[in-house]
Amino acid sequence: MSTPAKTHRATPGQTVGPFFAYGLEFPKQHEVVFPHSPGAIVLGGTVYDGAGAPIPDALVEIFGADADGSVPRARGAFRRDDHTFTGFGRAFTNDEGHFEFWTREPGGTAAFFAAIVFARGLPNKLHTRIYVPGDDAALAADPLLSSLDAEERASLVATRTPDGHLHHDIRLQGEKETVFLAF
Repeated sequence: MSTPAKTHRATPGQTVGPFFAYGLEFPKQHEVVFPHSPGAIVLGGTVYDGAGAPIPDALVEIFGADADGSVPRARGAFRRDDHTFTGFGRAFTNDEGHFEFWTREPGGTAAFFAAIVFARGLPNKLHTRIYVPGDDAALAADPLLSSLDAEERASLVATRTPDGHLHHDIRLQGEKETVFLAF
């Protein structure tokens, strides 16, 4: 006699606010690398809501490969020593919805940062990617990007600033909405 398969309904999500930042902060959390160290760049942008207004209390987390494309395996993501690259960073948005990280540009083909967004009113965190611009052939060949239309692809590719840093806005809904991934 076979046992019937157990089925369980998923626990519903609950909004993460307004005090979700409590206990999440740690020193230098937005400094994936020591600022102004060799190879350090700024990755910054703004998180917008569906009406196009900046969100002043969102949280963005990133994880990226090292400059040579290797996945960091170093311990100590929450204890910055100004030398070890762990690939992980966390930044809260300011009153204007702006976030900023000091990090390294990830290496590899169609290089990207994995990103997660938390904000008041979201029942679950949102997963997305922030691709590094530049290698158009690699970006065109990327399985995720090649499955999207041009506007959707544009929502995932950062822009290069005149000083060599990266800028990427995240739009939770509405016009130019960022593509989010299901997990």
